Parts: sequence; structure tokens; C-alpha cells
Amino acid sequence: MSTATKAAEKVKSYEIDGDFGIDALKLIERPATALGPNQVRLKMHAASLNYRDLMMVKGDYNRKLPFPLVPLSDGAGEVIETGSEVSRVKVGDRVAATFFQKWLSGPHGPEYGKSALGGAINGMLANQVVLHEDGMVQIPDYMTYEQASTLPCAAVTAWHALISSGGIKPGDTVLTMGTGGVSLFALEFAKMSGARIIITSSSDEKLERAKALGAHEVINYKTTPDWEKKVLELTNKVGVNHVVELGGAGTLERSLKSVIVGGQISLIGVLSGGGEINPMPILMKNICVQGIFVGSREMFEHMLKAMTLHKSKPIIDSVFKFDQVKDALRHMESGAHFGKIVIKIS
Repeated sequence: MSTATKAAEKVKSYEIDGDFGIDALKLIERPATALGPNQVRLKMHAASLNYRDLMMVKGDYNRKLPFPLVPLSDGAGEVIETGSEVSRVKVGDRVAATFFQKWLSGPHGPEYGKSALGGAINGMLANQVVLHEDGMVQIPDYMTYEQASTLPCAAVTAWHALISSGGIKPGDTVLTMGTGGVSLFALEFAKMSGARIIITSSSDEKLERAKALGAHEVINYKTTPDWEKKVLELTNKVGVNHVVELGGAGTLERSLKSVIVGGQISLIGVLSGGGEINPMPILMKNICVQGIFVGSREMFEHMLKAMTLHKSKPIIDSVFKFDQVKDALRHMESGAHFGKIVIKIS
């Protein structure tokens, strides 16, 4: 038995097991399973939270899960063991998992949804994880595991929206919502691209921090509820080229009024709930409204090249220990965070 295999005899993981709610999460210890020929065992160093993870734990995302389910899609770790036919990585490599384990490149397909970590299949909230060798990317040397753990969902989503799909150019104007992970990554990628950035939040303190990161204009949507009028004022009545739409139906109507004729809205979140939308502005303004559901491994790799060139580092709000997972989820639930919430595993 190899040293790597001995290190993998016991696996500790948090699981959702039929009961929903933060307090219902269980910490379980199980024997490790043997690797298949193309599988890789990771010693997990860090994982990070997305709003989807909170919804999954609370039962607000999908109540028909494959129980027991290990939650969380995002994590980074070290390769400690490889199957007999693995060629993409080797023991000792530092890697992050891809959100969709089977979406490697090209357009999104219906089969990829069955490979979503922390939802369709077990996720990353464990001290050790087994994945197919195709479902990971090597992380830059300059990034810590905590930083790299924030990338698979939020960063790739923002990259897909603005770069892979949006094709933003220098001089474009981008509107993004809030100061969570996706929005701050969108700010960073828009800044890399030479775009003008407008960001919204309900907190003046968070808006000041966003300005320090490179936002050109900020809008407090609590004190300026008709924020689309302010967007038009800031753009000489023309509108923005691209909206990173994180609110859903509750904000989409205002986003449609904020975007330029022929502009694009990347529909990512549903944080403000559902509702009915009048499609007429989409037609009359020739707007492209595109759903963005994370992205492929190829997008992830392209994004890492750009981040490495610029030595870009994710914005981390706070780091919790492995035994503080429930506190981390409550912190996300409070909405007080600015950037990503990380779980340090080892």
C-alpha cells in the first residue's frame, strides 16, 4: 500500500441527508474508496461558498437531491493519489475542481448538468475528494489554496458573461450588481478589459470599497431605488453595453431600461425572486439576454491565463475553519460579506 493510499483511509465530509437547514448539516466519517483508472484523489485545503450552496443546504434550490450529498461546488487541493491511467495531473500538483465535471469545452449541453458538483454529484466540503482527472485545472503558483478555491463558480461565471460570451471591449460600460463574488470578479475582468464600471449595492461602505478596487461609478439602490435612471444619467442617456444581472426578475426590468440598444444582459442570479417580465423592450432595443450557468473547463483555463498575467487575486471576505462551516453559511445568509467566504480545510 502506497503512502498516498494510507493517507486516504478516512474521509471526513459534511453531508445533507434528507433534512434541510444549516443546523441539519452532518459531519460524517467514512472509509475512502479505491480509485478508478482515470480518477484522482485530492487532499482538500480550502473550499468556498456560493449563494447556490446556501440554497442547496436550506432546500431552496432543489429538494430532490441524491442523498446523502456532500455540498459545495468550489474547492482547491493537492493531488495525493492518481489512478493507473491518469495523465493530466500528477501527485503533488495544486488544482481546483471545475463546477461541471464533464463540460470541458464548446457550448453548454444538457448532459453537463448531471456533473455539477455539490448538486447533481458530491461536492467539495470534505478533507479528501475523488474526481475524474478531466474535472480539474492546475492553479497558478502565486495563488494560495484559499484564493484558488473561490474561482470555479463565481469567477468562471463572470468570465463567461463578460469575456467568453460578452466580448467586452475597451471603452465599453459594464453595470454589475452587488459586492458578492460574481460581481467583484466581473469588476476585475471589466477593469482588465479597459471597460468603464458601474456597480450597485445597498451599502455605502461596500460601494467605497468597490471604488477602491476600480469601479468608476457607484449607485446605492436603497437610497436611489430608481437606479436605472441614474445609470442613464451617467451614460448620457445611452445606457450601458453590458449588464451582469444578478437579481433576476426583481431587477431585470430596470436592467432592460439601463442597457444600450443592441446591448447584452447576462442573466446569472435570481436573488430578488421571480415574477413576470414584459419582453417588449428586448425586442424594441434588440437586446441579447443570455443565461449564464458557470462555464467550461476551457473558459476556466483561459481565465487563469489572464489572471496570471495580471497577478489578479480574488477578494476574500473571511476565512472559517472546517469546524465552523455552519457559522460560514450563516455569515453568507446575513449578506454582510464583501467578496468570497472561504472554508480552510487543512
